[in-house]
Amino acid sequence: MNTTVINVKTDKQLKVKAQKIAKEMGLSLGTIINHSLRELVREKRVVFSVPLVPNKQTRRLIREVEKDLRLGRNISPAFASGAEMDEYLAKI
Repeated sequence: MNTTVINVKTDKQLKVKAQKIAKEMGLSLGTIINHSLRELVREKRVVFSVPLVPNKQTRRLIREVEKDLRLGRNISPAFASGAEMDEYLAKI
């Protein structure tokens, strides 16, 4: 693979913030820049995002729901119609 060096002047704070976000994503800033250039050439657009990390309470609720699923608890049946669902909900 032939590579070349691109020197880009940018605001120091912008670089520091971008490096921090890249690190949160588990990437280097160079990887993000290369990705950006490839996407620009291929699709004429760039999309980046940081994965969402649930807070402590949400993680606890997710564990509870996963446990309920494994044990078959707190799960309503599948319904063939809205009327069937209404009948089921009226009983509980």
